Amino acid sequence: MNGNQTLTMIKPIAVERNYVGPIIQKITDAGFIIRAMKLLQLSKNQAGDFYGEHRGKYFYEDLTTFMSSGPIVAMILEKENAVADFRKLIGATDPVEAEEGTIRKLYAESKSHNAVHGSDSDESAKRESDFFFSAVERF
Repeated sequence: MNGNQTLTMIKPIAVERNYVGPIIQKITDAGFIIRAMKLLQLSKNQAGDFYGEHRGKYFYEDLTTFMSSGPIVAMILEKENAVADFRKLIGATDPVEAEEGTIRKLYAESKSHNAVHGSDSDESAKRESDFFFSAVERF
């Protein structure tokens, strides 16, 4: 994986509300290429493993409960400057603070029930992509 890839998850609330199609459309319209994609449901333990860096923080329990509450769509996205460009596309974590037209402004319910995840660094993108996808599941 190179610095031109990032990982996203469309979170349970957005899947439940049938926002997967519009979110993917915004992603591809922004020039990202989908290199891997799958629909799955995380167990509470898997969500805990994914968000392990936050273990012990006040929001960890609610986050892992939310992320295991329904299906998600995980994707590896590719584009030059992928991490930074995707973070700009999704907007601030709190949809109230997110810029107009960003994915979180359009589709998130709240800061804790957000619509999408985006890797925050190239290192996180690699680790997170490896969590969801084997070598044969990506191109």
